[in-house]
Amino acid sequence: MALPRRRHNWYHRLRRLSPVIVASSCALLLLFSLLSFFAPPPIEVDHRRSHHHRSKISDGVDNGAAATVSFRIPRSGGKLQRDIWSSRNSEFYYGCSNASTKFARAVAITQPNRYLMIATSGGLNQQRTGITDAVVAARILNATLVVPKLDQKSFWKDASDFSEIFDVDWFISSLANDVKIIKQLPRKGGKPWSFRSMRVPRKCSERCYHNRVLPVLLKRHVVQLTKFDYRLSNKLDKGLQKLRCRVNYHALKFTNPIRKMGDKLVQRMRMRSKNFIALHLRFEPDMLAFSGCYYGGGEKEIKELGAIRKRWKTLHIINPDKARRQGKCPLTPEELGLMLRALGYGSDVHIYVASGEIYGGEETLAPLKALFPKFYTKETLASKKELEPFSSFSSRMAALDFIVCDESDVFATNNNGNMARILAGRRRYFGHKPTIRPNAKKLYRLSSAKSNMTWEAFASKVRSYQRGFMGEPMEVRPGRGEFHENPSSCICEDSESKAKRDSSSRKIGKGKDTPTKDEDVVVDDQNVNEDPEWSDHDDEDSEDGLQENSEFNGTLLDYDADAVISDEPELEDILSD
Repeated sequence: MALPRRRHNWYHRLRRLSPVIVASSCALLLLFSLLSFFAPPPIEVDHRRSHHHRSKISDGVDNGAAATVSFRIPRSGGKLQRDIWSSRNSEFYYGCSNASTKFARAVAITQPNRYLMIATSGGLNQQRTGITDAVVAARILNATLVVPKLDQKSFWKDASDFSEIFDVDWFISSLANDVKIIKQLPRKGGKPWSFRSMRVPRKCSERCYHNRVLPVLLKRHVVQLTKFDYRLSNKLDKGLQKLRCRVNYHALKFTNPIRKMGDKLVQRMRMRSKNFIALHLRFEPDMLAFSGCYYGGGEKEIKELGAIRKRWKTLHIINPDKARRQGKCPLTPEELGLMLRALGYGSDVHIYVASGEIYGGEETLAPLKALFPKFYTKETLASKKELEPFSSFSSRMAALDFIVCDESDVFATNNNGNMARILAGRRRYFGHKPTIRPNAKKLYRLSSAKSNMTWEAFASKVRSYQRGFMGEPMEVRPGRGEFHENPSSCICEDSESKAKRDSSSRKIGKGKDTPTKDEDVVVDDQNVNEDPEWSDHDDEDSEDGLQENSEFNGTLLDYDADAVISDEPELEDILSD
C-alpha cells in the first residue's frame, strides 16, 4: 500500500507545479522573442560560416570548423583616435626638388656628338622608372638624350610610343636646363648614325657608367642601352637624386586625352563621396602563377596556375605554404577587405579598384564587395564609348588607373610592384597622403588564426602590425629601400613650424600628434634591406648572381626588378605593374 500512496502524492505535487513550469516556459519564449527582435541585423560576413567561395579561394583557415569565439565583423570602422583620411604630421613635410645653384646647366656640360638612346622594358610603370633614370644617365654621361623608346614587344604588347602616353613637348622643355633632349637622332652626312647596343648592370653607379658606357660613347658617339629598367643606383649625388624627382614628379605628364579621361573618373568618384580609397588589387592569374602561391582551390587551381607558370622555365619550385607564411604572396581580396575594416574604414566607404582579370572572377571578389558594397572600377564609372580610345592599349588603361590611384585620399595595395612603388613615392612627395601596404607576413598569420579570436582582438592586432606601413612621414630611414618608393633626398621638413606646434602642445598638455593606442606610429625601417650596389670591376660583364636578400616589407613578387634577373622573354615584364 505504501508504493501506490507515494505515486499518488507525487502525482498531486506535479499537478500543482504544472502552472509554474508553463509560466516559466512562456516567460523564456517571450524573452527570446524580444532578444531576436531587438538584435542587430546579420553582419555581411560571418566567419563562423563557410560558403562555396571560401572553399575555392580561401585564406587557409577551415572556416567550417566549430568556433569557440564569435568573429563577427562590424559594418562601421569603429571610433579611432586618428583621422583615417590623412597622415600624421604630413603638413610639416613637402617635396623639394629644385636644382641648386651649383647644378650646372645642360648647355654648359652637354658634349657634341654624344647621343644616348634608351629602350625601356616592361609595363607602364616599369618603363616610367626607366625613363626617369635615362635622363639621369644622360646627365652623368654629358650626353644628349633621344626620347626613350617604349617597350612594344613584351607581354603587354602595347604599340603606343612615347608621345601617345606622355606629353613629349612638355618633357623636353621642362628638363631643358638639366639635360638636352631631342625627339629623333639626327642624321650624319645625310645618313643615319650607326650605334652600339649594350646593357648595363642593374644598380649601375656613376662610376659604373663612366667605366662601362662612356668609353664606348666616346668611340661610337651613339649608344643604345637596352632593357633599361632599374639600371641606375639608388645611391647617387643629391643633385642627381633631385633630378630624378624633377623627371618623375614634374616632367612626366600624361597626354591630354589620358589626363582628361582620368580626371573624369576622379570627378565621378568625388560626386559619390568626399573621400575614397583606391585599391591596386593584383590578383590576376599570371600574378598568382608567378608567385607559386596556393589559395585553397584544390586540383583545379593547381592545374590552371601550374600551366601558366610553365612559361617561365627558370622559375624554381617553391613551397606554397612557406611562401604564404613568409609574406611572399599577394593577400586575397577578402584579406585586404578585413585589413581595411580593421583600420577603420566602414561599409559606407567608396572603393575604386585598379585591376586586371581577377582569378576566380566575381566569386573571388564577393567577400570584398560584401565588406565594401560601394565598389567601382573604370569600367563601371565610364561607358564603353568613353574608354574605346584606351581599351586596346594596356599602358593607356594603366595610366587611367594611375591617375585615380594618385588622386585618391587613401591608396592601398596588396603587392610591392612598380605601380605600388611609384605611387608610394609620389604620394610621399606630394604631401604624404596615406598609402597602405600590407604587412603581409604578419597579416597572413593573423588571418589564419582569426577563427579563434574576437573581431576586437583581430582589429587591434591589425592596427598594431600596420604601424610603419601607412605612408607616414619618416616611416623609412632616408636612403633605405628603392629610391622611387622612398625619394628621401627630395622631401624637406618644415622643422620650425613643427617645433612651434610641439611647443604649443606641451604647454596645453597632450598634443594631437601624441601617439595613442590606435594611432599609426613610426617604427624603424620596416625590415627594409639595403640595396646592393654593382661593383665596377671591368671583368664583371654578367648580370647573373645579384639577388636581393628580401623584398621591401617582406613582399617579394615581381617585383623587385633585382629579384628576377633573367633575359628570358616576359619573365620580368609580366608582373611589372
